[in-house]
Amino acid sequence: MSNGFRSLPSVDRLLADERLQPLEAIYSRQFITDEVRLILEESRSSIVRGQPAPSFDELLASVCARVESLGQITLRPVINATGVVLHTNLGRAPVSQETATAMKAVSLGYVNLEFDLESGARGSREVHISSLLCRLTGAEAALVVNNNSSAVLLALSALAKKKEVIVSRGQAVEIGGGFRIPDVMRQSGAKLVEVGTTNCTYPSDYEQAITARTAALLRVHSSNFKIIGFAQEVSVNEIAELGARHNLPVLDDLGSGCLLDTTRFGLGPEPMVQDSIAAGVALAFFSGDKLLGGPQAGIIVGKKHLIDKLRKHPLARAARVDKTRMAGLAATLLHYLKGEAEQKIPVWQMISMPLEEIEKRAREWSEHFKGLATVTEGESVVGGGSLPGSTLPTRLLVIKGSARAKERNTVQALAARLRAHQPPVVGRIEGNSLLLDPRTVFPDEDRIVLEALRHGLDSLGVG
Repeated sequence: MSNGFRSLPSVDRLLADERLQPLEAIYSRQFITDEVRLILEESRSSIVRGQPAPSFDELLASVCARVESLGQITLRPVINATGVVLHTNLGRAPVSQETATAMKAVSLGYVNLEFDLESGARGSREVHISSLLCRLTGAEAALVVNNNSSAVLLALSALAKKKEVIVSRGQAVEIGGGFRIPDVMRQSGAKLVEVGTTNCTYPSDYEQAITARTAALLRVHSSNFKIIGFAQEVSVNEIAELGARHNLPVLDDLGSGCLLDTTRFGLGPEPMVQDSIAAGVALAFFSGDKLLGGPQAGIIVGKKHLIDKLRKHPLARAARVDKTRMAGLAATLLHYLKGEAEQKIPVWQMISMPLEEIEKRAREWSEHFKGLATVTEGESVVGGGSLPGSTLPTRLLVIKGSARAKERNTVQALAARLRAHQPPVVGRIEGNSLLLDPRTVFPDEDRIVLEALRHGLDSLGVG
């Protein structure tokens, strides 16, 4: 063991090696020195565990690899060929060119975020977005925070702390990643009062649970699951009428934030924000980065006196959004105001893409890999916890393996090769087949998909 320690070079000797010079031209000397020390310390620990001491070249290679790895931005663009439009693991909604331009423009310099250019005095960041949200939804006022979960948490904290909030048992849902509505309630200080049953809740269930301690009625849209069969839920109009009768605010967690009629695209109905406001809910909450098609945000629209109360709560500052997302959200909303959402916002471009166009592109892809790829019917999904059970017909490029282990491994290896491409291409594997869906691939990315497939197949000796 002592010989192993003695064989380790000094920090200065490693730093003096000319093979580190290219790194010193890019990274600071202190950064490289720190990594050299860490590598040597890790080597001493491995020697203590009985491992042999690494050679000088191995140590140097470790230093170079570590520095280059840490010096790279690991968050990078990928091509989504999965057919899941709002793929949470791939960043959900891609934004429009106009939205990206607006976000870039405000990030490169100073902006009038909280400065009134006319008076020269301090202003409010909400003025850049609230009028657009009110115009599109019919609400009296609006507030934007970090995400939809923080929007719900803020409202419950500001309006219902140490009081009761009534929710249908079938709507006490888990949003994802272990994040549950009851947990949000508990964190806010509000007490959850569940009514009805998992599959059936009626207006009388809410009415019988109302007491002097009731602060609000909460409706939660079951964004990521669907109950089929014997089921009954209270409509937004019914719960809004009940709230008005008992002078209680109705809080409506809509999740995805839809402003367009999804049935026009062959999908199931998704509740629209403007319908909730028209029905009379006090506050509606929804996401900016799902069906709205913009950057991540939690949007609250509704009654002005309640929005004002939320705006003054300490959590509002903790959860507020920055200038880039404020600009991006405004640009996204302008697409709706101009009636161009389907043409400009990528989410709606993909959802409304004609099947004939998808099939044409899939067949053009397959022509490059005759005998290896076929085109078949398939289904795309919206994803992101939106429209569960609803699918869109699509056409898929299919590269099949077989029941033999070697071919199964080839399909897995090909998928890995695609993910290792620059930029990475992410498909999906079903059984012994690799599937690529053109619906979620931008047309100008087709060439890259074909290039990645060709390189992947060639590296595996296929074709």
